[in-house]
Amino acid sequence: MMIVMKTTATEGEVQSVIDRVARAGARPHLIRGEERAVIGAIGDAEHVAGLELESVPGVEQVMPISKPYKLASTQFRHDAGPTVFEIAGRKIGGPHFAMIAGPCTVESREQLLSTAHTVASAGATMLRGGAYKPRTSPYAFQGLGQEGLRLLAEAKAQTGLPIVTEIMDARDLEPLLEVADVLQIGARNMQNYTLLAEVGRSGCPALLKRGLSSTLEELLMAAEYILKEGNQRVILCERGIRTFETAYRFTLDISAIPVLKEMTHLPVIVDPSHAPGRRSLVPALSLAAAAAGADGIIVEVHPTPDEAICDAAQQLPADDFAGYMERVLMAAAVAGKSLSPVPSPAAV
Repeated sequence: MMIVMKTTATEGEVQSVIDRVARAGARPHLIRGEERAVIGAIGDAEHVAGLELESVPGVEQVMPISKPYKLASTQFRHDAGPTVFEIAGRKIGGPHFAMIAGPCTVESREQLLSTAHTVASAGATMLRGGAYKPRTSPYAFQGLGQEGLRLLAEAKAQTGLPIVTEIMDARDLEPLLEVADVLQIGARNMQNYTLLAEVGRSGCPALLKRGLSSTLEELLMAAEYILKEGNQRVILCERGIRTFETAYRFTLDISAIPVLKEMTHLPVIVDPSHAPGRRSLVPALSLAAAAAGADGIIVEVHPTPDEAICDAAQQLPADDFAGYMERVLMAAAVAGKSLSPVPSPAAV
């Protein structure tokens, strides 16, 4: 249920509705638009309907939310438009484009710091890098763990770039929160509902990747697990799905971008590295994603890709990143998006 308040509603009237919803056993979620407040009531629809909120002072309209993904739905935002939020001063969503770049995994101090300074000097929005890595083989490199987090913290201190890194186990949440500005939830964990709820309760921004064989509705239902815990800063990521095609690793679903824009108010970004598994295809997929209206790109960059411990074939050479980023931003401009200004060190 969504309660749309009048433009003239007072703070007291808004709070009164929130209190009524809570007393009915539902969970109120307040959204403030430019002109009015909207209150989402998540819970037993019959109990909320029984409150007869239409007659309450300050209420303009009460509307049902028909989608199963209540908080992620565009219906929940009503006329407030797409969600825009900040991560360490960098905006994402709406007209703001995010460029998240860095190595697949943290391998060494020299490798990470070199990459971090390269992408920062080119104007990247955030630094990505895995301290913990999910691998198909249990014998493959699983990441540096705590040492990787220490190196990410050092890279953040030197460059000022916010850190995006993956969480695989809720037991690692506390040390990750000391370093991460965004917790990435990988495709394999998209439906790890216990982990999603923990990330939701943490309050840390989340980057949720679409599962390998998941529908868009399943992706949004997974996002709902984070949103319902009160964490509204969720970024959705299309990273390729399994199809019958064997010419590349996964099929990047470009159509998911405009479709998700119809379904949800949340920012939608694209990972062009994991879908093809080949760096030669990464630029073309990045341009397509940006032109299709994606809110950002998360791409793998390495100083010497052929020597990378994992995903060597898909990582872009750091020396080529500045030119790559310039072309992607030109494509994003076609869709009406531009890079969010990087705040000064004093403002971070």
